[in-house]
Amino acid sequence: MMLKQKIKLIALFFCFTLSVKAQLKQYQYQRVLKGVTSNWHSLTLPNDLFKHTQRNLNDLRIYGIKGKDTVEVPYILEQSANQVIESETPFNIINQSNNAQGYYYTFQSAASVTPINQIRLSFGQKNFDWKVTLEGSNNNNEWFTILKDYRILSIFNSSTDYHFTQLDFPKANYSYFRILVKANEQPTLKAAKILKTDTLRGIDTAVVIQSYQLHHDTKNKLSIIDVNLANPSPLSYLKLNVQHGFDFYRPLKIECVTDSFKTDKGMQYNYETLYQGTISSLENTAFNFSNTLTSRLKITIENNDNKPLQLNSIALKGPISELIARFEQTAYQYSLYYGYKNATAPSYELKNFESKIPIGITALNIGDEEQNATFITKTENPLFENKIWLWGLMVLIICLLGFFAFKMLKN
Repeated sequence: MMLKQKIKLIALFFCFTLSVKAQLKQYQYQRVLKGVTSNWHSLTLPNDLFKHTQRNLNDLRIYGIKGKDTVEVPYILEQSANQVIESETPFNIINQSNNAQGYYYTFQSAASVTPINQIRLSFGQKNFDWKVTLEGSNNNNEWFTILKDYRILSIFNSSTDYHFTQLDFPKANYSYFRILVKANEQPTLKAAKILKTDTLRGIDTAVVIQSYQLHHDTKNKLSIIDVNLANPSPLSYLKLNVQHGFDFYRPLKIECVTDSFKTDKGMQYNYETLYQGTISSLENTAFNFSNTLTSRLKITIENNDNKPLQLNSIALKGPISELIARFEQTAYQYSLYYGYKNATAPSYELKNFESKIPIGITALNIGDEEQNATFITKTENPLFENKIWLWGLMVLIICLLGFFAFKMLKN
């Protein structure tokens, strides 16, 4: 019985080795990994690698070779994009009043005092342009100014639906907060959300822009910016540096190219929306969106009947992509393989045990891109150029002719 089990294990290992070697031939490119000295290592992916990978990076594989043996190395893909964490603090409105200065709203902490740095307000009015002063106090008697003449705005009409009613400020720790709204009418405060927001900064890097073109479509009242990257790159941040001497608020859409195709009119592109919102003089003109791999962006700004904005520059950033890999053997020669269009995402159990990955693992050096020497391009000849099919067809025709001839003679 033990002998049979051993034979089965040897057969399974042999089949697995053949399967791995067959898979390795599907990848067109490879990069040698240097410095494998322990079970755990990290590997930072260089930007020039992405031009030959799938957009979702499903085709990344690490293989090790030693003589006739080939092993696959499990890994976890980490992309260090920023993460925003929000925690809401419960407050009660204890006072609403007004005087010649404006309308006051006082909030008292409903629990233990915690620092906050953001208040989101919602009003019943659809159109307003007001100034706000925010103060804090620990005894509801002595007040300290946090924000002064902070502008909030809402515009709603047939062509615009824009509101900016979020108060952002440095972290403040008070038992009471008081908002003074300088308005000519009684504001209808529908809701107020008081929060602490923290941004966990990932490790990002600037993305090189090869060129960009700004085109003003006067017929459709649009400004369109086409951005070409030097290489396909992961992106999660875009900043438009706009020169202006006036306030503005305009609908904006950021799209990335997913694929392209040739037509009689030249190259055409398919786009996917990354961000849709508003660009405004009241807010930061930087935009964060889900990490995506692309080589081209299209930014569309709706001007309506307004003068187009003047663009000074564009800045792009993307997260650093890193592989955390577990190497069972250090004596193998390891390489990173990629460039297989039909590859599906690997499924490694390693992702279920991330908490057991040791801290302070060493980084590997990655070599230059090389053609995979074992890569095989399958070219299928037309059916009638294949000699086996031709001989088979001839035999079939002869048999059919013989069958019908025999049948006729019999009759």
